[in-house]
Amino acid sequence: MDKSKIQEILKLIPQTPKKANRYSELENVEKLAVIESHFREIMLVLGLDLEDDSLMDTPRRVAKMYLNEIFYGLDESKFPKITVVENKMGSQMVTESNITVNSTCEHHFVTIVGKAHISYIPSKNVLGLSKFNRIVEFFSARPQVQERLTEQVQKCLQLILETEDVAVVFDAVHFCVRSRGVKDESSFTRTSALGGVFKTDPASRAEFFNTIPRSDSFSI
Repeated sequence: MDKSKIQEILKLIPQTPKKANRYSELENVEKLAVIESHFREIMLVLGLDLEDDSLMDTPRRVAKMYLNEIFYGLDESKFPKITVVENKMGSQMVTESNITVNSTCEHHFVTIVGKAHISYIPSKNVLGLSKFNRIVEFFSARPQVQERLTEQVQKCLQLILETEDVAVVFDAVHFCVRSRGVKDESSFTRTSALGGVFKTDPASRAEFFNTIPRSDSFSI
C-alpha cells in the first residue's frame, strides 16, 4: 500500500489532538535539543543535581526516548509498511489475541500497558498477522486515551481491509491509576470497538468474545 493511500487513511481515523506550532517544521535533531533543554529545566526545578554522573545525561536520554520511541507514532511518516493481499481464503473469522500494548496516558504522561485482541472477517483483502501488531504499536506510540486508541486501530483496519467487519478490544492497566492518585493495584480497563457483523450479529459477536481471553483472566 503506497504512502499516499496511507495518508488518506490516516486522515479518516479519529484524530489524536495535535496542532501546528513553531516547533512543527524543526528537524528531529533540533527537536531533540529543544526537548532536552526543557526537560533539563524540569529536573532543575525538582532540585536534582545535573552534575551527578547518574543524572547528567538524563535530559538527552528522555528527549531521544520521547521522539524516537514512545511517541514516534505522532510522526505519520513512520506508519508501518503495509502490504494487503487479495482474499483467496474465504470468509472465516480471523482473530489475533494478546497483542502487547505499551502506551502513555495523555493526562499524566505515565505508562499504559496491556493487551489488544483483534478479529475480522475477510472480504476483499487479507493482511499479514504481524501487521496487526505493528498497527497497534504505531497508534500506541502517542500520548493516548484508551478509548481513542481502540477506535483508531479499528477504523484503520476497516479502511485497510475494506470491510466493516472488524472488532477490537483493549485490556489495559493505567499507571495513572496504579502508581498515583487512588493507587489501585487490581483494576484494569477494557474498551471495545465493534463493526459490521460484530455489532449487528449476536452469534459473530459471541464467537469473537469467546475466542479472546476472558476479562477476569487479564493480568500483567
